[in-house]
Amino acid sequence: MFLNTIQAAYGARKKAKRVGRGIGSTDGKTCGRGHKGQKARAGGFHKVGFEGGQMPLQRRLPKVGFTSRTKKFSAEVRLSEISSLNVDVVDLQVLISSNLVPVFTKKVKVVNTGVLSRGLTLKGLGVTAGAKSTIEAAGGKVEA
Repeated sequence: MFLNTIQAAYGARKKAKRVGRGIGSTDGKTCGRGHKGQKARAGGFHKVGFEGGQMPLQRRLPKVGFTSRTKKFSAEVRLSEISSLNVDVVDLQVLISSNLVPVFTKKVKVVNTGVLSRGLTLKGLGVTAGAKSTIEAAGGKVEA
């Protein structure tokens, strides 16, 4: 390989757009800028995000973080916490009365953390796939 034989890959060097070369070239007369207006002028520049005087999107949006409105009403319970309960059927009311979830909880999901030694029936609770298999392996069942 010699320095005088090195060439750019095909398509790496694009030819410059030659504007103002007649109406047959598709970029004649107005050179692809349309008719009049700020962007048709030489130096017709506006800053990034400028929306013609309208309040720009980045200034319209709130500057504080997102807070889920449903997060307050949902909770997560571990299998180890459920196994410590002395009941056979576990539902939302049982979890609230045993202080495992707050009183205003509407949705509960059971996650596969800990060991379940006995069979339990879960009613009306969300269950992860791992937790469901652990509950069924222990002889319990999950009802909708």
